[in-house]
Amino acid sequence: MTGTEQSSAAARAQTRISVSDPKIMVNLLGPKDEILRLVERTLTSDVHVRGNEITITGVPADNATAERLFSELIELIEKGETLSVDAVRRTVAMLEENTSERPAEVLTLNILSRRGRTIRPKTLGQKRYVDAIDENTIVFGIGPAGTGKTYLAMAKAVQALQAKQINRIILTRPAVEAGERLGFLPGTLNEKIDPYLRPLYDALHDMLDPETIPRLMQAGTIEVAPLAYMRGRTLNDAFIILDEAQNTTPEQMKMFLTRLGFGAKIVVTGDVTQVDLPGGTSSGLRVVREILRGVEDVHFAELSSSDVVRHRLVAEIVDAYARYDADQEQQTSQQAVRAVQQQGAAGGRRRR
Repeated sequence: MTGTEQSSAAARAQTRISVSDPKIMVNLLGPKDEILRLVERTLTSDVHVRGNEITITGVPADNATAERLFSELIELIEKGETLSVDAVRRTVAMLEENTSERPAEVLTLNILSRRGRTIRPKTLGQKRYVDAIDENTIVFGIGPAGTGKTYLAMAKAVQALQAKQINRIILTRPAVEAGERLGFLPGTLNEKIDPYLRPLYDALHDMLDPETIPRLMQAGTIEVAPLAYMRGRTLNDAFIILDEAQNTTPEQMKMFLTRLGFGAKIVVTGDVTQVDLPGGTSSGLRVVREILRGVEDVHFAELSSSDVVRHRLVAEIVDAYARYDADQEQQTSQQAVRAVQQQGAAGGRRRR
């Protein structure tokens, strides 16, 4: 990009962006111009491309937004990214939040690379979550399914292990069903519990060479175990991840957090809208925020539907359930108020 020129006519202005590298322009347009068409639908200003020049026409404020978007997309390409529709949508979403973080910096923050595949945050919320893990000893990643809570935490754990910042990785989950009902299933205790830990194994296989994982596990460098196995231990020089933490009781959460040893880091992940505990049992993840509020070196990272990196419908499903839950809570509250009013009215009639 060599610069811009502006000329105004009435309330509208024209901004020109020159792209010197033809390869960058090809990437910026996308296959069959799909990236360009998405940008045109997104922006208020009119966009016209001819040769190596992009012409933006509209009111100055809208042109400035368009120019910033193209600037971020061009920088992404210059950093080696191949633009996708998803990357453009995420860039637009970040720009709309008008934050200090630049999309090109967020979307090119590499955590791990293996066999040509790079793991990095894909949203602003994910980037802040990753930064919090770097800056704090205990981090809670709370949010709906598909926001990368556990996956990014595990990537940071593997990164820390490879950098020799820690000596081992410990991955744990509460096995909510590992009680009487599992007793009827065939196999050993480990075979019964294994399905609850399988997602952690799957993520490990994305981040490490599969042939090295059994060796690391045998040496104790990587441990995957139910939460009950943490009791009575002190975990030094370790990166410890508690997944599905919404299914811990307050007592289990306290037990887990107090396993923290010297040189260790803890990341706790969970979704407080998907608690599977028996009725009436409080979730340790819900309670711990009130207990540890204001404690230094403890951070609560909130992820939302805007951080979902699965199919776009997942974010819409999350939002739909949130609206439904809010409506149900409001109806319950209104019914309770009416019941109190009716009781009061009945009591008043009896006094007469």
